[in-house]
Amino acid sequence: MGRGSGDCKMEEMLIKCPVGEIHISGCELGIHDIKLQNCQVTEYGAEDASTSFKVCKGPQEMIAPLKQCTDWLRAYFCEPRQMEEYPVPAFHHPLFQKDSFQKSVLLSLLKNVTMGRTITYKELAELSGNAKAARAVGGAMRSNPVPLIIPCHRVICSGGKIGNYSSGKLNNVKLWLLAHEKHVNKM
Repeated sequence: MGRGSGDCKMEEMLIKCPVGEIHISGCELGIHDIKLQNCQVTEYGAEDASTSFKVCKGPQEMIAPLKQCTDWLRAYFCEPRQMEEYPVPAFHHPLFQKDSFQKSVLLSLLKNVTMGRTITYKELAELSGNAKAARAVGGAMRSNPVPLIIPCHRVICSGGKIGNYSSGKLNNVKLWLLAHEKHVNKM
């Protein structure tokens, strides 16, 4: 994965989308962070996602990871049936530069839980090789530096409750994302 984030020449972007603003930072080697900001979601279906996605700030000449991330997010919100055409951008956050349980959980989630599907914290712990680590899975979800791309919104509680998103501050966003994906799977 290369150098740590301290050595990186960072570039940033701001995107407006149906769930609010998304701040993306990255370097030539990959995406460091995706942060959801100013989230004000309406009921799913109340607005057309394809007309509410735009890049607000960012470099005119985007580095490849930022371009891939933007393309991926545009497809997710506006053309979800074509998601497979867009590669997941490389990640260069320090969490992905060393082996850890968190990294294993996040990459397992990315690889195994597709759009419109959900998984419980317990099931994800089992999938990641430690059936007794459901709480640690919750910690991995809280530390996910690239939400949406690594879909921590798809992880729910065993009893069927949605669980928290961004420490409970963005549960309405989680509900919107799950409704969006459920709608896509019905198409």
